[in-house]
Amino acid sequence: MNKGLEFARKIDLVYHQQCKSICKELNLPQTAFDILMFLGNHPEYKSARDIVEIRKIKANLVSVNVDKLVNEGYLKRLAIPGDRRKIKLVCSEKAKLVIKKGQQFQKQFFQTMWQGIDAKQQALFNEILQMIEKNLDELKEAK
Repeated sequence: MNKGLEFARKIDLVYHQQCKSICKELNLPQTAFDILMFLGNHPEYKSARDIVEIRKIKANLVSVNVDKLVNEGYLKRLAIPGDRRKIKLVCSEKAKLVIKKGQQFQKQFFQTMWQGIDAKQQALFNEILQMIEKNLDELKEAK
């Protein structure tokens, strides 16, 4: 059990360590980069609340970084018709360039992570993860 948690922490630690160079190159704080990548990789999520709930980033950090991204032309805030309290975040063309570069970085990161592991082993690993996810979903529903 501890091995699995430590493995997840290590992926997170190394990923964020590796992100530092791309964030520096793009002149973006890591949280702002994470927000753009989340929105770019998950277009079904469109609000700051989604970022807080799904990515588990503190609301005040999301707010500050969304403001920065809007002010610098990476994001636009659009009202959602019929609900004056909800705001949809939309990536600009400027953001799409960052997202494309970020996705190339992510692809390279995961290719390096899988280095030396053949397709059959990767498939088995993914199958095990799916079974664990199913079990977790059942635990969540049993609450």
